[in-house]
Amino acid sequence: MFLNSQPEAALLAALRGRCIVLVGMMGSGKTSVGRPLAARLGLDFADADAEIEAAHRMTIPEIFARHGEPYFRDGERRVLARLLAEGPKVVATGGGAFMNAETRALIAEKGVSIWLKADFDVLIRRVRRGANRPLLQTPEPEGALRKLIDDRYPTYALADVTVVSDDGPHEMVAAEAIQALMSYLSVQLGPQARLAAQEESIFLTTVRVDMP
Repeated sequence: MFLNSQPEAALLAALRGRCIVLVGMMGSGKTSVGRPLAARLGLDFADADAEIEAAHRMTIPEIFARHGEPYFRDGERRVLARLLAEGPKVVATGGGAFMNAETRALIAEKGVSIWLKADFDVLIRRVRRGANRPLLQTPEPEGALRKLIDDRYPTYALADVTVVSDDGPHEMVAAEAIQALMSYLSVQLGPQARLAAQEESIFLTTVRVDMP
């Protein structure tokens, strides 16, 4: 949607080889937004949860059930350290990854973090579609989700950039993430790239349509 590739090129230059790291709750759209975001910037995309499952040849619920959450979190930390060391890419993290202080410090060193912030109603609709959420396998999943939101949102707020993730198209959220990144990195961007970002914002219009 940019008029040319200059803004994307300027953004990548301003990143200086760092990764773009998406953080946020389960169901916030980190993978769904991360893929079009990476495609638009010409970067590779990596899903940390998928990498963990591939390494263990087990699903995340199976890892939780067999080894427990502390084991999973340690593996998650090591996988993210590897991904961040491989060079610039868009990385989707698991919901609990950013809660680890060591991982946050590594992300701050090797990347720029984007919190995809979603309301409870959006999250619960999305997570109900699948059964692969170990932390919600309780008699009261809505209460468990609310507690996770209360516990995690103050830490997610430490991310470099916050972008609202709602029920709109994922491509639109990816475009808004690029605009937010350009604003965050504006000191390193040239005036022409900043102007192009402002011009693009004219075309970023969300139209909500109520449907049965």
